[in-house]
Amino acid sequence: MGQNSSGLNRQGGPPGDRKDGEKKEKKYEPAAPPARVGRKQRKQKGSESAARIPTVTPLTKCKLRLLKLERIKDYLLMEEEFVANQERLKPQEEKTEEDRSKVDDIRGSPMSVGSLEELIDENHAIVSSSVGPEYYVSIMSFVDKDQLEPGCSILMHNKVLSVVGLLQDEVDPMVSVMKVEKAPLESYADIGGLDPQIQEIKEAVELPLTHPELYEDIGIKPPKGVILYGEPGTGKTLLAKAVANSTSATFLRVVGSELIQKYLGDGPKLVRELFRVADDLSPSIVFIDEIDAVGTKRYDAHSGGEREIQRTMLELLNQLDGFDSRGDVKVILATNKIESLDPALLRPGRIDRKIEFPLPDIKTRRRIFTIHTSKMTLSDDVNLEEFVMTKDEFSGADIKAICTEAGLLALRERRMKVTHTDFKKAKEKVMFKKKEGVPEGLYM
Repeated sequence: MGQNSSGLNRQGGPPGDRKDGEKKEKKYEPAAPPARVGRKQRKQKGSESAARIPTVTPLTKCKLRLLKLERIKDYLLMEEEFVANQERLKPQEEKTEEDRSKVDDIRGSPMSVGSLEELIDENHAIVSSSVGPEYYVSIMSFVDKDQLEPGCSILMHNKVLSVVGLLQDEVDPMVSVMKVEKAPLESYADIGGLDPQIQEIKEAVELPLTHPELYEDIGIKPPKGVILYGEPGTGKTLLAKAVANSTSATFLRVVGSELIQKYLGDGPKLVRELFRVADDLSPSIVFIDEIDAVGTKRYDAHSGGEREIQRTMLELLNQLDGFDSRGDVKVILATNKIESLDPALLRPGRIDRKIEFPLPDIKTRRRIFTIHTSKMTLSDDVNLEEFVMTKDEFSGADIKAICTEAGLLALRERRMKVTHTDFKKAKEKVMFKKKEGVPEGLYM
């Protein structure tokens, strides 16, 4: 009993029961053995680990081991069949790739667009492009030769210039863009005044397309073309938009500068395409804005560009009054400088009606102010008669600018109504910009 009690005090008893000189004994514990003994195993990466046959467990002979071995056998047979098919199909794939490369040489590379000048025989022709001379080339066997005719647009190989295709749609993409698909929102009601001008353009453009029998009964030919001229901002383009809105005919809109092309012959060709498309889509109206870009008076040109512009104008003269009858195609021209146009363009037979757009008078001003202020919220002190009766020369565009500027001034001060003071400030600002131009030193 005494030994047991002394043992408890030495090992597991409370610290207070130990003697002061006695120390705690430490038990020796060896280090833990390593988890794996031997050479470090290498990790298998890539195709080695994928192609490695899995280990089959259990190792003893049993039905489970047999099933796993059969599964491995099926996998190996499938792999063998796949390799055999790859070896068998390899020549066929190489042949297909070779054929594909030949087709890509013809169709994948950029093709030139040219014109067929003359057919020599079934397999040869003379072609030309817009940037080079004529060539004697061969026609590929897959081209439909029944549709080839002199003058048609063709596709040529980029290097050997052989005919490899035919462009079915011969309409120039620039001409297709000129067609007005969506009618403008402006109508005759949005034009202030200009009643005589509206009457004249209706008689010269709309009436021959809608009621041609009236001209036949009276025994005259309807006018071919109309030119609208006057100062800027007097409503020439606005009236053309109203015509496009009110008529059901095809409306083609062109700016004179669009007829000036880079290469020789492209400008006259574009004019021919324009009138040919207008003839195909007849009844139609061709509106050429800023005609003074190409229709200036002829003079001795000193550069190739000036001569090309004159050739474009000559083609326009020929299309307006040549051997081909224009039929149901009406032409509207617009310009600010009628004095600079060639007399041959303005003579009767080409342009039968010349409609002048003067600056608005007092009645017309009142009407234009009423149109532009109809949707504005005006205060009670606004007196538009003060601006109508002024001696300043306003155009229709100036009146619209005054109304817009007055609305912006009210918006700047967070007011919902436009006052008379806003109109006075707007008038001073618009007239200053019109007469004096930009103030000196504004951009310094």
